[in-house]
This record gives sequence, C-alpha cells and structure tokens, in this order.
Amino acid sequence: MSLLLEAERYVANQSSRATLNAFITPLRAQSGRWHDQAKDADNRRTQGKAKSRLDGRFIAIKDNICTRDLPTTCASKILDTYTSPFNATVVQRLEDAGAIVAGKTNLDEFGMGSHSAHSRFGPVKNTRRGDKSSYISAGGSSGGSALAVATDQCYSALGTDTGGSIRLPAAYTGTVGFKPSYGLISRWGVVAYANSLDTVGVMAKRTSTVRDVFEILNQHDHRDPTSLSPSSRDTISSALSLPRLSCRLTSSPLRIGVPSEYNISELTPPVRQSWIRSIEYLRQQGHIIEPVSLPMTKSALSAYYILAPAEASSNLAKYDGVRYGTRPEDSHGQDAQESYLYAKTKGQGFGDEVKRRIMLGAFSLSAQAIDNYFIQAQRIRRLVQRDFNAVFRADHPLAAEKSDLDSQARQAGVDVIVCPTAPTLPPSISDIIDANAKKSPLDAYINDVFTVPASLAGLPAISVPVPARTQGNEEHAGIQIIGQYGDDQLVLKVAEVLEGYRS
Repeated sequence: MSLLLEAERYVANQSSRATLNAFITPLRAQSGRWHDQAKDADNRRTQGKAKSRLDGRFIAIKDNICTRDLPTTCASKILDTYTSPFNATVVQRLEDAGAIVAGKTNLDEFGMGSHSAHSRFGPVKNTRRGDKSSYISAGGSSGGSALAVATDQCYSALGTDTGGSIRLPAAYTGTVGFKPSYGLISRWGVVAYANSLDTVGVMAKRTSTVRDVFEILNQHDHRDPTSLSPSSRDTISSALSLPRLSCRLTSSPLRIGVPSEYNISELTPPVRQSWIRSIEYLRQQGHIIEPVSLPMTKSALSAYYILAPAEASSNLAKYDGVRYGTRPEDSHGQDAQESYLYAKTKGQGFGDEVKRRIMLGAFSLSAQAIDNYFIQAQRIRRLVQRDFNAVFRADHPLAAEKSDLDSQARQAGVDVIVCPTAPTLPPSISDIIDANAKKSPLDAYINDVFTVPASLAGLPAISVPVPARTQGNEEHAGIQIIGQYGDDQLVLKVAEVLEGYRS
C-alpha cells in the first residue's frame, strides 16, 4: 500500500470512529497538508530517498505535547484557546524524520487519571472485541493515543508516562506501550505534570514500530535540563557493553525475574493466568526463571501519590489567568481583585481530579506536613530504587551509590523483571463515571500499583498484550517487562520475544 493510501485510510478511520473520542483534534479529510506530506513521502520512497523508516507514517500526539499547527489543550478548559508557537522537541524530530502528525489525542486532564475519563472533552471509549454495545476503559492518561493505535487511526502514537500512563492504556487496549529510561527522550515542549517522573513514550501495535520511533527520539536535547547529557549516555553505553552484559542482546539465555510482591489478592484470575502462561512461554524459549523480592513495592503507590501531586501543585500554580490560562469572562473589570481572579480562573478552569491533586500536593508540601509526607515519600522512592538495583545483574550505570553486592551475587541477578501491567482487565466506563456507582477516586489509583515502582526508579518498562480468557471470550492482558536503568534495548528485545506468544 502506498503511504498516501495508508494516510487516507487513517483519516477515514478517524472520521468513522469519532464516537470513540480518541482524538481531541483529528485531521480533516478536506485538509491538504497531510495529503501533500504523504504524497511527498511516497515520491521519496519511490526514488529510494526516504528520510527514515517513519517517513510518511502517521504519528498521533497526546494533547499535552506542544504542536505549532494544532491546539494543545491538555484536555482542560483552562487551555481551551491555547496553541503553542513552537513544536515540542519530540514532535520536531518526528517531522524532521518525515513523520506526519496525525492529530492530538484525548487524555485525562493534565495527565491526571487512570481511565482517560477526566477530560473536558468527555471520556475515551474503548470497546471489547466483538461487543459494540458497551464501552470499557481505555486506561489513562494516554488512553486516546492507545485507542487511536488499537483502532487503526494512526500508525503509532506518542504519550506521556508519569506513573503508568502509557503502560496501563496499552494493557487495556491490547497494544504495545513503552516507557523509556527517564531522561533519554526530551521533555522540552511537554506540559509538565510531575517533572521528576514525566517520560515521553511510544505506543504501537508492534514492538518493532516502537523501536523505530524510539531510535528517532533517543537523543540529547540541550533545552531540556532533565535530558541525559552525551557524556552520561556514553557512560551508560560503556557500562552495558561489558561482555557479560552485551551478550544478552544476542543468543545468551536471559534470567527472568518474577517478583513475589506482585502476586497480590486484587490480581484477577484472567490476569494471573496470563502472567503464568507468559512466564512459561519464556521458559520454553530457553530463558531461566528466577523468583525475586522487591519488598518496597507495597509502599511505592502511596509514595507516588504524595510525590506526583506535590510536583503537580507547583507546576499548575502558574495557571492563574494572568500568565497562563483562559481567564473567566466576568473577571476583566478593573474592580476584579487578584485573589478573586486566581480563584475564579482555577475554579472554572480545572476539573475535579486536578483540583483534588492540587489540594493533596499543597497539603503534603505545607510546613506542618512536609516531614511526615513528602520527605518520607522521597525516602521510600530511594528504597524502591535500591530494591531494583539489588536484583538486576547490571549495575545502575549512573548510580551515585555503588552496589555492595559481590561479583558472584551480581552475576546471579536477573536481566529483566516480568509482571502484570494492571491487576484487572479494563472496567466499564459506566462504573467509572456513574455517580451512582459509588466508586472512590482511590479505586482508580489502585490501577497503578504495578506500574508506579518502575516510574519512581526511572526504569525502562514496556507493556505487551498477551491472550487472556474470561467467560469464554478472548481478550488481552498487559504483561510488563522492566529493565535496569539504560537497558532499554534489552527490554525491547524481551518484548519482541513475548510477542511470539500472541502470534
């Protein structure tokens, strides 16, 4: 199929599947820019001069990543009228590689949610295979990106992952979702939720596609202070090129860690069986299965929901109607006091979940609470990182504190960890948004229990769909692969192996 025909099919699917609400700003059939871009890419491919493997491919962009030609709303009323004067670095690099922006996808407002239901534009509506009568969760907060990929509205999509916001939607939509090591991909031009956790990642139907996008984006950006410097990247490369580690990318059998702490009571039977079958499949491929212990996992979720809201309350303070944010219509008079303007702007501009997290973050940073909450959460975060460092064969290449494990113990460590992405299959949308369902906001937070630890430690992690059988129906559960910091290529390799289980 030519790239132009492929592009036309994606745009047609965006139109025909508009009720799924995957896009906030879809492309229009009558718009000529994407058409011209696809036609030019076709010509380059015919001449053997394609810019990259992504030349002419449609890449959807989560609507908290700035684009010059399309609005950036973060699914919030407070950014209703905002269009960025520049592209985020990740968008610019994709366009330089010949990729075509396929529109802006729906999300939880400012990335705060687990089901893409907290959006000013309404929830993203996932459908079960073969059942179009009821909608289920697409996961959050990158649910729009995940569903756009799953329903052939784009070739691949970018999302952001703070505590699982790429991996959870991938698990709920049967797609592949990759969160790279923190700092590898530029965050410049990404609207911040929690700076020390936010990571731009990639969603696609195949790991090979994810790899193609990742290779384009995996570069240093001097404009982003959290972007890994060239010297740090060289340090990581040197550490992982040691013979005992580099051989893992060829034919050497891997040591696969299975954490006992992830076998929780909330883990539903279909997901547990998918996990067991995935581990058995990897064993059949010649890999070694080892039980591991990550004792701080039980505290990771609590720590995350202190740290992330604390950073969010600081980041969102600037949306005051003066510097940033859409100002309410009745607050333009000369008599409007500053306090009234701020309260009115934030009260009308932010949704309930964003307000909830701002209040939670402001409290945990207050003088009377910071020692008992924020500082303790930071300590837990460090202990979570130590847990991971203690079980991996590879040392953390940038760790300030070197491991005290001897070489024999380190050699006995695991190469990757395999665990579920989410404890359950996706719930129905009605259970999430129905006021009579009596669901607490805390119920949604539990969905992040398996994804948060890797985010706190900044580790690469990917969710791969594997078959899950429930009540005679064939669905998919997400199985997560976590690697040591900087070991992104190994994580992608294991994901490709696990993909063979569903082929």
